[in-house]
Amino acid sequence: MTNHDEAAAVRPLTLAWVCRHLEVGERIVRTEALHGGITAEVRRLTIGTRDGGSRDLVLRSFVDPFYLGHAEDWLNREAGALTLLAGSGVPAPALVAVDPTAAHCEYPSLLMTHLAGRTVLDDEGLETRVPLLARQLVAIHAVRPAERPREYVALTTADTVVVPKGADAAAWAAAIDVIRKPAPPYEGRFLHRDFQPGNVLFDMPSSRSAGVRITGVVDWAATSWGPADLDVAHCSTNLALLHGPAWGLRFAEAYQEAGGVLATAASERLYWQVRDGLACSEEVRWVARSWREAGRAELTTRAVEERLDSYVTAVMNALG
Repeated sequence: MTNHDEAAAVRPLTLAWVCRHLEVGERIVRTEALHGGITAEVRRLTIGTRDGGSRDLVLRSFVDPFYLGHAEDWLNREAGALTLLAGSGVPAPALVAVDPTAAHCEYPSLLMTHLAGRTVLDDEGLETRVPLLARQLVAIHAVRPAERPREYVALTTADTVVVPKGADAAAWAAAIDVIRKPAPPYEGRFLHRDFQPGNVLFDMPSSRSAGVRITGVVDWAATSWGPADLDVAHCSTNLALLHGPAWGLRFAEAYQEAGGVLATAASERLYWQVRDGLACSEEVRWVARSWREAGRAELTTRAVEERLDSYVTAVMNALG
């Protein structure tokens, strides 16, 4: 096996486990660390096939002690989601194998097929990608599983919000008051629960005349059952922090233009939009770091905090 870099090396027990799930005569010829995620190590494994060709798999391992307590649940949920989505028309990876309790690997791990395409976090071309993101999310919410995933889990509380330094104190206090109230009633939908540009793969043709298209949606570890508004709010927050607050507000419109249905009352839409924005306040440092590693060097923690403040204020002004 040859490594793209030392950090990409697969640990011995995990390597043996992966090899047991390859076809006869196949071997790993290259590994490459993939960046951009927060919770797990992700590697692309190039597999040499018997006929002299190659194919790629993706290995995800939870190694950070902070996340190990969640790994079994997350990997079981992702394995279940990938199985469910097979044949659904949603471009998700296919499950190859999963070891959620690290019975065979050094760390809890999941092996899946590799999808073509790449994540695109640049500002250029955003006006083309946002409608594609919206249509893809509508398609995900249209999935009707025979067995529902578990109910969504709120990612923050009014008491754990971290108000950015120098933020609009009045707007944040009002936003925090919004999520002190009980969640509004909603019609349940199949949720990705972490749908955002970092988990969507695009085919970006070199020719301007060729169309941009989505080739895959990855990271299904948080799959849940809940309101469509929650997935929309999460993507909105990420777009706001990556590209500016106006894009966060635009995404909800694009989702509805694509046929998606959000809560009828503005107060209900406000609840979900604000809840996700405030949840992000607790992990700005990690989010900003992952985006810098993916090439957005200007997105310092401070820059992302300032955008989050502007976005929360904009949501309160638009819907409050």
